[in-house]
Amino acid sequence: MAIPDFQSIMLPLLRLAGDGHVWLTHDARDRLADEFRLTDNEREQLLPSGTQRTFANRVAWAVSYLKQAQLVGSAGRSKFQITDRGRAALATPPTRITIRYLMDNFPEFREFKERSKPKAGRTSAPGDGSEEQETPEERFQSAEHTLRRALEIELLDRIKQVTPTFFEQIVLKLLTAMGYGGSVEEAAAHLGRGGDEGVDGVINEDKLGLDVVYVQAKRYQDQTVGRPAVQGFAGSLEGQRARKGVFITTSQFSPEAREFVKRIEKRIVLIDGQELARLMIEHNVGVTEVRRYSLLRLDETFFEEADA
Repeated sequence: MAIPDFQSIMLPLLRLAGDGHVWLTHDARDRLADEFRLTDNEREQLLPSGTQRTFANRVAWAVSYLKQAQLVGSAGRSKFQITDRGRAALATPPTRITIRYLMDNFPEFREFKERSKPKAGRTSAPGDGSEEQETPEERFQSAEHTLRRALEIELLDRIKQVTPTFFEQIVLKLLTAMGYGGSVEEAAAHLGRGGDEGVDGVINEDKLGLDVVYVQAKRYQDQTVGRPAVQGFAGSLEGQRARKGVFITTSQFSPEAREFVKRIEKRIVLIDGQELARLMIEHNVGVTEVRRYSLLRLDETFFEEADA
């Protein structure tokens, strides 16, 4: 049979996870390939880019979308497990799990799709027929935004699973990649583990050390960082003789915390989990380039002489 599209994979994948075990993605992929009776050639078929097997890519997207709907949850590196919500869905399953089904039934998935959309452009989900109303360039941009947002979510999920020591390394590498603190070794000399799954300290804002920035990073799962924590951080700047500060968290800041930093004299930047993942992608920390695409357009100026 033909290689199934990723929407056709989602329900069989959820049923597979219904046994309650922790599944490795590649084990689930092999089991599903057997279920769909794929030939050896179909299992080995590559995407047009030549960078990944088509079926493996579609299984990965099926897992990702089920995670966004919270039907399965991450259970470690390349692992997933069914959630209570997933079990409830299997109790009265649809004939097929599609993007439209996830959009209609799970608000977290709708929020994910909203965040994945370009700021101006599509208002519908892929797979619902809206592609026919878009130009190829618009579809290209929509796909780019969806891929970027999915990577941000996957990256943040991995950050929350690493050890405190490795989290410290992530913060150091990101700050130095952004131009702060000199080398990783120099930044490490000034930043240290805070004892509560975080790092803190003072690093140079510029290479000459003319100004310093107080940094605090806290690795939380879902705990919202409120105004008291940010207010305490602002007070710490005094003891460090710093006028500027960066507070990084893997979770999120409350509206009160964000409003507080707008009204104080000191300059404090709050970086939540989503922004942390975005900055890591922007500065190539924890990600690797698989393939680069160039969108070309006819150069009308090239042909001006011919038209004259």
